[in-house]
Amino acid sequence: MANTLKILAGSTSKVFGELVAQSLGTELVPVKTTRFSDGEFTVSIEETIRGQEVAIVQSTYPPTDNLMELLLLIDAAKRASAKRIIAVMPYFGFARQDRKDKPRVAIGAKLVANLLTAAGIDRLITMDLHADQIQGFFEIPVDHLYASTLFIPYLRALDQDNLCIATPDTGGTKRANSYAKLLGVDMAICYKQRKVANEVDKMTVIGDVAGKDVVIVDDMCDTAGTLTKAAALMIEHGARSVRAMCTHAVLSGPAYERIEESVLTELVVSDSIPLNTTKQTNKIKVISAEDMFAKTLTCLMENRSISSSLLIH
Repeated sequence: MANTLKILAGSTSKVFGELVAQSLGTELVPVKTTRFSDGEFTVSIEETIRGQEVAIVQSTYPPTDNLMELLLLIDAAKRASAKRIIAVMPYFGFARQDRKDKPRVAIGAKLVANLLTAAGIDRLITMDLHADQIQGFFEIPVDHLYASTLFIPYLRALDQDNLCIATPDTGGTKRANSYAKLLGVDMAICYKQRKVANEVDKMTVIGDVAGKDVVIVDDMCDTAGTLTKAAALMIEHGARSVRAMCTHAVLSGPAYERIEESVLTELVVSDSIPLNTTKQTNKIKVISAEDMFAKTLTCLMENRSISSSLLIH
């Protein structure tokens, strides 16, 4: 594997990239980033990758420099005569912009897909897209992994016979239903209404959560407004406890404070986005996804089925 696959990582996903490389028994190819005084930056791959399979690890959460760095790394690898370039994006940024929900708006997810393809990737590996249809924005293979591979074993280890899976909004019904089926438990839905983005106006619960240990599942936690309100609503409806599992810990604005002050027992996330080191709460538990991505890359290199190696629903 070490002789056929080269692993690179962007600056903000370097720790995750190192973990993936370690799982594959190799090391990261050194990358040098040079910044100019005006904020412009350039990247340089410090080792030959000619004729090699190359995986570039970078989550594209804000700022947009992270996306630009990934594009520059792809271009550098392409110009360095890499045999195949695989973009490994644990978190696919701009995924919330997957359609025109009002006149005269951009479809950011499609634009990012076009940029990645134009830059020269041959394949994309990502996890828990905000909208499944984003896979169709690409004309190249997309391996869409699911964090249920990480979270389901954790939930089973809790060994609670009164578990109930919940979704914080109707858009996550399919995801919550998959968890409920795999665990053989009931499901509840929070129906929310918004007047403006990131601000919930009204919320109601559909389903029976009385006396149950509720687990709210979602693809991301941004400001944690919806999540903490949903948790409080579950308690109001008689839930015994509420914990949450969100794949991508965006955690912007007052998110950390809201989680700390909430009724949540814990918030379980993946390490697709590194936590803010200046803001912490003991309620957040991180489950690493490096083994899942390493197994996926191994399957690709050995031309084996990915779905048979991972729990994918």
